[in-house]
Amino acid sequence: MENLRILLWAGFLMSLYLVYSQWTTDYVTVKKLPTNNAVSTPSRQTAKPQPGARPSSGVLALSDTKPQLFEQTGVPESKALPANLVSLSNNVLEVFINPDKGADIVEAVLMKYFLSKNDTENKVQLLTLNKNSYHYFQTGLLSTIGKAEPNHQQRFDYIRTNRANNGTKSALFSWESDGILVNKTYVLSEDSYEVKLIYEIKNRSSGEYPYVQYSQIIKKDAKVERSMFDVETYSFDGGIIFNGESYEKLYPDDLVEKPIMVSHQNGWAANIKHHFVVAAIPEAESSFSYQATYDLDNSLGKISAIGETSKTVFPGGIEKEEMSFYIGPKLQSKLKELRPGLERSVDYGRLSFLSKPLFWLLEKIHSFVGNWGLSIILVTFCIKLVFFRLTESSGKSMAKMRELAPRMKAIQERYKDDKQAQSKATMEMYKKEKVNPLAGCWPMLVQIPFFIAFYWVLLESVEIRQAPFFLWIQDLSSRDPYFILPLLMGAGMFFQQKLNPPPPDPMQAKVMNFLPVMFTGMFAFFPSGLVLYWFTNSLLSIAQQWRINKKAGVKVDMRPGG
Repeated sequence: MENLRILLWAGFLMSLYLVYSQWTTDYVTVKKLPTNNAVSTPSRQTAKPQPGARPSSGVLALSDTKPQLFEQTGVPESKALPANLVSLSNNVLEVFINPDKGADIVEAVLMKYFLSKNDTENKVQLLTLNKNSYHYFQTGLLSTIGKAEPNHQQRFDYIRTNRANNGTKSALFSWESDGILVNKTYVLSEDSYEVKLIYEIKNRSSGEYPYVQYSQIIKKDAKVERSMFDVETYSFDGGIIFNGESYEKLYPDDLVEKPIMVSHQNGWAANIKHHFVVAAIPEAESSFSYQATYDLDNSLGKISAIGETSKTVFPGGIEKEEMSFYIGPKLQSKLKELRPGLERSVDYGRLSFLSKPLFWLLEKIHSFVGNWGLSIILVTFCIKLVFFRLTESSGKSMAKMRELAPRMKAIQERYKDDKQAQSKATMEMYKKEKVNPLAGCWPMLVQIPFFIAFYWVLLESVEIRQAPFFLWIQDLSSRDPYFILPLLMGAGMFFQQKLNPPPPDPMQAKVMNFLPVMFTGMFAFFPSGLVLYWFTNSLLSIAQQWRINKKAGVKVDMRPGG
């Protein structure tokens, strides 16, 4: 058993895992289910009962999610937007608020993230009223006794936009009915992807006004065809609900069959996609009911967060409510600052317990060297260093196997018609020479989870998105434009294979000889950061095995066919 064969198993297991992930995504997308299964959840079903409370008006129903698009001359229908959207921006984020529909955030553009490295005009847009793939918030207050309520269907008056001395900007909206005045203020600080929402509820009537707060994330999924070489194919794109310790992914077919209704403290809800997240985050220590439904026919999903305990504003009184929204990249440091646990929206999969420390190490090294490509090389070196003793014992075993290769071939020729005798003679030779053929296998198997975990770190970490390396590699998240790095990686795999003992079976030997070509073709379309990682690992393996073979006195013919 030689080193390259184990690397093949590592690639096979990684590919199997990725194919399974893609199969899951495809299955939940195309599975046919009965129509008209969208669930309309009563708006106050989870609020604690109040004296004289009336049934819900159904304002939170899934059917109430289609955005109101306004006709504009010369504007395509898919891009038609309300004419009076209010903009609120800082140096990294710009959001647009629609006063005609609840004074809600309906558009959001990231100022420093672009669709591609060379396209500095088209910025990443996380929230939109696009007819075919809309994604936006609905927020408001619900009255528990049937009074007028400032929900997401109501029209608000835009009052003003303020700018504080520290650079913080705010936009104020107002709603009033039956003696209840509600001021709705959005606050955006400089260099922040957090938008804070502050309610001020004033009771100018003669009666009490009990209410609960809520927010919803509405998303219509666009149908996008992706190839197996598109890294976004393997990233989860959908909703999650966090319970304070872990999160649950929301799959469309599961929601159609059984809508979710759970209660959490310190929870939050979000839609995540490759590198980006849109999250609604209630105040800490507050108890909210989280509800999720999906209409498969229209590819339409809704995640609601509804306050479980109603509050009361007494005549002449004032109450305040707050909620935060994160609309931006999955920058783990910023996510953790906003709410501990929010950084878990970075989806490292089942090996996150290994991926997180590897990302920590990658980030620490980057803080010193200032280049993500160099950081990838140094982290790969660190992984190799940790497993140096294990791989050294594996290398010694493979060097011994190479030394015994001529005798192995002689046994095969002598007993070519008697497989049982061939196996017995081989085992006797191993026993006499004190060689364990599996000794070169297990040390490599131990490393496979670390290789896969680091793969997911490079795949999911937005910090590496469009990051330059050197020379022609100016985007580590995209393929090598000239395919130079994949060719170097293939050459590295070829030399690594030459340093290891050849398989005894001729057919296996032909397959192993073809592996560098196959991997080169496959990695040619992978992000260059992943290719750099694999190439670096191959070079380090070559250096280690070369040293072991030299100490063992094993001579290797590096020529093709040698």
